[in-house]
Amino acid sequence: MSRSVRTEAAWFDEECLQFLDQTKQAKLQWLNDPNQSNVDNLNSVERESSRHFRNKEKAKIDELETNSKIKNIRDLYRGFSDVKKEYQRRTNIVKDEKGDLVTDCHSILGSWRNHFCQLLNVHWVNDVK
Repeated sequence: MSRSVRTEAAWFDEECLQFLDQTKQAKLQWLNDPNQSNVDNLNSVERESSRHFRNKEKAKIDELETNSKIKNIRDLYRGFSDVKKEYQRRTNIVKDEKGDLVTDCHSILGSWRNHFCQLLNVHWVNDVK
C-alpha cells in the first residue's frame, strides 16, 4: 500500500493563496512607496488575511471536536499534528544589484547566484616576492 506525501496542509486552498498574494502585493507597494495610504492598505489587507486564517483555524478545531465526539481517533490525531504545525507566512522578496525589489522565484535565485559568485570567486594576488 503506497502512502501519498502531503505537500501542503489540507485546509490551505486557493482562497488562502489569494490572501497571501494580496498581502505580498500590498507589502511590495508599501516598500516601494512608504506613504500613509500604502500603510493603511497594508494594514487592512493583513487584517483581512488574519481574519480569514483565524476562521480556517476555528473550522479545523471544530472538526477536531467532532472527531473526538464520534471517536474517530485516527483523524483526531492527524488533525492534532496539522494544528500543532503552526502556519508561518513566508515572504520571498529580495533586492537585486540595482536595489529594486524582486519577487519572482527565478529572479531571486539568479540574484543569490550572482551574489555568491561575486563573493566566492575571489582572485587572490600573490604578494610574495
